[in-house]
Parts: sequence; C-alpha cells; structure tokens
Amino acid sequence: MAFEVKIPSLGESVTEAVIGTWMRKDGDVVSVDDPIVELESDKANMELVAEAPGTLEILRREGENVSVGDVVARIVEGGAVGKSTPGKATQPESAPVTAPETRPQEADEASPRASKPASPAVRRIVEERGLDLSVVEGTGPGGRVTKADALRAVAPAASPAATARATPATSEAPASAPGGGDQRRVPMSRLRQVIARRLVEAQQVAAILTTFNEVDLTAVQKLRASYKEDFKARHDVGLGYMSFFVKACCAAAAAVPELNAQIDGTDIVYDDHVHMGVAVGTERGLVVPVVRRADQLSFAEVEREITRLAALARDNKLSIDDLSGATFTISNGGVYGSLLSTPILTPPQSGILGMHKIEKRPVVVGEEIQIRPMMYLALSYDHRIVDGEGAVTFLVRVKEALEDPARLLLGV
Repeated sequence: MAFEVKIPSLGESVTEAVIGTWMRKDGDVVSVDDPIVELESDKANMELVAEAPGTLEILRREGENVSVGDVVARIVEGGAVGKSTPGKATQPESAPVTAPETRPQEADEASPRASKPASPAVRRIVEERGLDLSVVEGTGPGGRVTKADALRAVAPAASPAATARATPATSEAPASAPGGGDQRRVPMSRLRQVIARRLVEAQQVAAILTTFNEVDLTAVQKLRASYKEDFKARHDVGLGYMSFFVKACCAAAAAVPELNAQIDGTDIVYDDHVHMGVAVGTERGLVVPVVRRADQLSFAEVEREITRLAALARDNKLSIDDLSGATFTISNGGVYGSLLSTPILTPPQSGILGMHKIEKRPVVVGEEIQIRPMMYLALSYDHRIVDGEGAVTFLVRVKEALEDPARLLLGV
C-alpha cells in the first residue's frame, strides 16, 4: 500500500510552488511527522511531513514547479521502492533498508561541515559550493548561519570541486563584459520572481496615487522614554515605534473606511476590523506578516505580536496563515535609511503607509524655530475607491494621533 504525498492548499491566491529541498533521500525509511520536503512559494517556505510510515519514493525533482493537488512523492509501506519513474529525482538504488537511517539533519550536526544550526537552503549551498560550515560566521539568532552568511563565504571558501561544478554562466564570465568588468548570472528566487510580477500587476490594475505629510515625533519619543522601562517590566516586551503607527492607522481607518476596503468586481468590500500587514525584510526578500484585528489589540499586544512574527520571519518559519488576509500595510523604509519613497500597493488592499527615517530638522513651533525629530509619511492608495480628500484626511489623522498620542487613548 502506498500513501501519496500531495501539495496542500498554499493560502489565498497561491496556486503553485517550487520544490525547494528534499530533506530525505529516495528510498529512505520515514516515520510519521518526519519532515520530507521544503516547498517555496511567493509567500513563505513550508515543510511537508510524512503522514504515514514507510519507504519514500520521490517523484518530482528539486526546482520543479508544482501546483496544489500534485503528487510529489509516495510513501510505500514495508520494503524498498521499485524502479525509478521518469519524473522522479534520480538517485542510486539502494539495498533494502532494515532500520531507519540517520536523519539528514542529525548527520549534518555530526559532520564538520555542518557544526552550526542552518536551514535546508543553507545546507544546500554548503553541499553545492563545498563550504566548511564550521568556519562560517553566523549572524542569525543563536549564531544560526543564514543564507546571506553562506553566500558571503562562497568566494573565499569555494573548493576546487565546487568550482568544477559551477555553471558556465558563473565560472566562465566573459573577459570583455560591458563596462569592462566581470559578470555573474544568478537565477531569481521564486519569491523574487513573484514579487516582481505582482509589483507590475499592482501598477497595471490599481490607480495608485501617493500623498505625503510629515510628523513631529517629539511626543512619541517622550512617551517612550518615560514609560519604556515600566512597559517592559509589566508586559515583558519593548515599547517600539511600530505600535504607535499601527494604532494610529487603525484610528484613521475608522474615520476613512475606504482605506481598509477592497474592490471585488463592481462591489466595494469593507472590513470591520483592521488586519495590519507589517513589512519585514528577510534574507529571502520582503515578507508581510499580518497582525490580526489590530484595532482591538492594546499597545502591548501589538508589540508582542510584531515581535513574534518578526522572529518567525527571520527564521523562515512563517506559515501561510501568518501572511494572508491583510487589509492595510505599513512599510518602514526608515530602518534602511530611506528619507522618502512612494510605496506600491499590495492588491487587493487599497492603502499602504510608508514610514521613513527620523531626522532632526528645524521647524517652526509657534513663533520659534526648534529642532524636532521629524519623519516624512507617504500614503499610497487606490484612487478607484479612495478620493484625494479621504487619503489626505487619513494621513492627517495619523499625523494628529502621533503628535498627540493621548488621542489614541481617548478615541478622538
């Protein structure tokens, strides 16, 4: 009897993925709940686990596109699998297995090349490039080696064997490349391909317009300085800027509900709650986990949820549910030093707020010129359902709430 390993639902609007890494080899004996393959989609990576014990028969190769419902492997109860099928990953046939083999992760941990914690994607780079993982400096949580760490170590650490395996595009760069320099050709990741396609689609489908304002963050900084220690002691989480912006946008959305709505055919669908997408940069690219019902959460609950989601994003452990269903998005380019930008909508959302770097500037306060911590805000919106007046009103409400945070407490 054989159990089919099928591609499950991948979340809203996601119908296909790529076989990332087979975590077990063809012919391996697996137990229930053993991770067997990592899938890469435009939203997140996800692992499929064995739902039955037996011998693994791999049917699809790493790098192949797969759709929901596709059978990518079979788990055969009892003995070893039969002859390889044309579509499966080619592996040498092995003798019948009489006992479970050491799991790849355990073997990696025992190997001098993998003496540090690393994701399947990093382990794949280690094998392909002949790296010694024990000497690669890990910048991730707990010294974890990230994909960026491995790639930085490729040039000096690549072995002759890895060089021999390199493709002509990388190992034989044209001697007279344009501009007089060498070139490298690297395939786009699945995530980057989908991000590129959706950014273009967003500008083709929505009537995107951006309006700007600036906010004086003096009051927010004073409030954080006064209460951050008590806040940390009481709630066991830091008081950051993002919770102020999340709560300010929730309050503004109550005044301008079109910015928490979306178009469905000829209808406008209004959401009764704000499910706030918070953009997070990772080594794989930008991901946007969702803070559910942010309008009903306290400052501490918002901070706690953002901290949890950011940690999952850094460790590449976000689930499809964590990334689905946002009704509005906040993107903070300021952490990278951006002074001003025009963020692009994430369809079907009708609004996205761009935060930027805080910079001290001279401003007129009453009859005086004072140095204040200022930030430019950019609101991009879908002009099909949001009028200019509504967009400006939304941004002014955000500005007012941040410059006088008591408004958030009093609901005015």
